[in-house]
Amino acid sequence: VQLVESGGGVVQAGGSLRLSCASSGSIFRLNDMGWYRQAPRKQRELVATITHGGSATYADSVKGRFTISRDNAKNTVYLQMHSLKPEDTAVYYCNVEYFNEYYSLESSWGQGTQVTVSS
Repeated sequence: VQLVESGGGVVQAGGSLRLSCASSGSIFRLNDMGWYRQAPRKQRELVATITHGGSATYADSVKGRFTISRDNAKNTVYLQMHSLKPEDTAVYYCNVEYFNEYYSLESSWGQGTQVTVSS
């Protein structure tokens, strides 16, 4: 399974960005999808997740500013980010859980996309 992320970039504080992560390959059925981020010299942290049915959870630091969504027909997960802050600067990774053709649950990571928020 391959994940292709897009939408990162450089934005001023208060600006917005929308990340996309498209998955392809031997996917029988998608399960949970999520976004994580890793800032320099910090551990990777959860940003948001969304279930197959659309239930979302968020890190406290992004609640009210970020929105995760998904299009199951396109095997794609999105992260809409508003009111960006310099502390949101990080490499953002998508993670997709899926059932393969043997109905085993697997997980795959995207390559990461850089988000830089200038003050």
